[in-house]
Amino acid sequence: MKCMPTLADLSLHQLARICNLRVNAELGQRLVALGLRPDREIMVIRRGWFAGPLQVRVGATEFMLRHDAAHLIDVEILHS
Repeated sequence: MKCMPTLADLSLHQLARICNLRVNAELGQRLVALGLRPDREIMVIRRGWFAGPLQVRVGATEFMLRHDAAHLIDVEILHS
């Protein structure tokens, strides 16, 4: 069985598609309100030092996301 990468595994500016959010309901609602939901494309545009927060882009929206939350978001890396 192939392990799916998470948002935290992406390289900078690597395009991916969100497959699954394995977060609690409260965080899930906030992320969906920001546009972060399955089948949306996402990119990490900046990383904080020492496992700090990630700045991500979903569509035209950019926001900061904690590194531990990024480990709970499964993605499919897009090669195009």
